[in-house]
Amino acid sequence: MKSFMPRIEIVLSQIRDNARMLSELYGQKGISLMGVSKAVLGEPSIIEAMIQGGVRFIADSRIENIQKMKNAGISTQFVLLRTPLSQAESVVKIVDISLNTEIETLKKLSYYAKVHNKNHQVIIMVELGDLREGILPCDLVQFIRETLTLSHIKIVGIGCNLACYGGVKPDSKNMEELSQLVERIEKEFQISLEIISGGNSANYEWYKSTEDVGKINNIRLGESILLGCETVSRKAIPGLHTRAFQLVAEVIESKKKPSLPFGEICQDAFGNVPSFQDRGIRQRAIIALGRQDILVSGLKCDRKLEILGSSSDHIILDSNNQNLQVGDEVNFNLDYGSLLAAMTSPFIRKQFIQKISDKIK
Repeated sequence: MKSFMPRIEIVLSQIRDNARMLSELYGQKGISLMGVSKAVLGEPSIIEAMIQGGVRFIADSRIENIQKMKNAGISTQFVLLRTPLSQAESVVKIVDISLNTEIETLKKLSYYAKVHNKNHQVIIMVELGDLREGILPCDLVQFIRETLTLSHIKIVGIGCNLACYGGVKPDSKNMEELSQLVERIEKEFQISLEIISGGNSANYEWYKSTEDVGKINNIRLGESILLGCETVSRKAIPGLHTRAFQLVAEVIESKKKPSLPFGEICQDAFGNVPSFQDRGIRQRAIIALGRQDILVSGLKCDRKLEILGSSSDHIILDSNNQNLQVGDEVNFNLDYGSLLAAMTSPFIRKQFIQKISDKIK
């Protein structure tokens, strides 16, 4: 009897290996890791593998994922990467540390921390050019000054985010600027910042090329742990596993058909007017997977099948060089966007494999 399809096969030992190797690599220069769990919806088995590999903190952008991990019995320091004002009370009750850029949100956190007799820890995010979240460096001192007046709020660190929205590369210049800001804040306010979070999976090239990491002692890693690559050029990091996640889908039709549709062409289901190349009669296969489940552009097949197009629940393949039959399985590697979509889809079963030899059996 075949396994449920579509499914995503997850090799936990490879995630654990990646977390361990990255923890050792960055640890050589005194940098700890936050394992970012948002791409896998805080899936407890995956997070346990990260922690077993040496990850010190778990960071997520959704409080619901953090609650799921806590309900599953995972014990670690949880960091919220995004702090909505409307969830301030839940943040205080559930999360250990949150990233912040707005004084109004901090005031709310302070209020609820007092109500619940807790001290809430915060990392203040600085804008260093990527133009996502962050306080401009010229406004940082005043922001810190205001934050320090709030009761039940403890500033434990400074951080920045790069290469997510604007694609700005972490380099010696912006990393040195972050270290200088830390020195200024610590001197100005006579405080010691415990966590200097210098970025994410895009920081690998900077880390490997620099001899002095300055004040930076933490990096937030999701894609590097999960998919084994850095995110500046999406190159594999030597020694890491790049296939811990495999998407498997079923062939539901396999027929020879013309490569050109016949009839008047109008808009497709997504409002585009498609164009086609006449390649004659070709063997085509349809798999039971579509845009409702996956970011199709992020799929890559080892069998050299060409993805011709997709609708909400079908992907059409040119299988002329393969003898695909109805019921066959087709495996795909995923990029980060496809992984995010696949793990979010309720229609894709998650199958956990402790180690690759278990799958072979």
